[in-house]
Amino acid sequence: MRYLVDNGCTWRAVPVDFPAWDRVYAFNRRWRVKGLLGELHDGLRGQVREDAGRDPEPSAGIVDSQSVRASAHVPKASSGYDAGKKTPGRKRHLLVDCLGLLLEVQVTAASVQDRDAARPLLERARARFHRLALVWADGGYAGRLVTWAAEELRLKLRIIKRSDDMSGFVVLPRRWVVERTNAWLMRTRRLARDYEGLPEVHEQMVVWSMTALMTRRLARRRA
Repeated sequence: MRYLVDNGCTWRAVPVDFPAWDRVYAFNRRWRVKGLLGELHDGLRGQVREDAGRDPEPSAGIVDSQSVRASAHVPKASSGYDAGKKTPGRKRHLLVDCLGLLLEVQVTAASVQDRDAARPLLERARARFHRLALVWADGGYAGRLVTWAAEELRLKLRIIKRSDDMSGFVVLPRRWVVERTNAWLMRTRRLARDYEGLPEVHEQMVVWSMTALMTRRLARRRA
């Protein structure tokens, strides 16, 4: 799976010295349906956070989205057009911790607004991470979502906006963390474009990419 995600090849193009592609696909689907990949990923994230001197469970996060062009065989029913980024395809909505490690991911059509997708994303995160109390976001999440998060989830959503006098690229506090995570994902060829028939499979590929990143990081420190 790490080979397939990193190199972006099709299932049938897996090298012959690996197990048969249909068996790998069957195990991969089983791991997704039963949540085994999520358990592996969460365990690794806890180890990486402990190595960095942090609590395994996060108390703060950063949310953002990234639009990705879809390939020709992605169903039209689950894809759309992001008018702001002028990108047809799907949108990855990420919630990461202060180290840039993945907490939650949701894949929608690119036409879905950030604040609309953030509600179920934050609900799942609040149910899983009981210490989570603060989330930073950009101006696309401003408005009623801030009040809703405070009243319904007891979660403080802090909006970080660019000032009017800023010009060109400017590093904004906290927001650069999730932007770096987006850059990590784009280094994975399978995620540089959306090839998945189901949004759930795209989410699984994001988890695989972050799992590979964390295992490499842990292996270097152990060595």
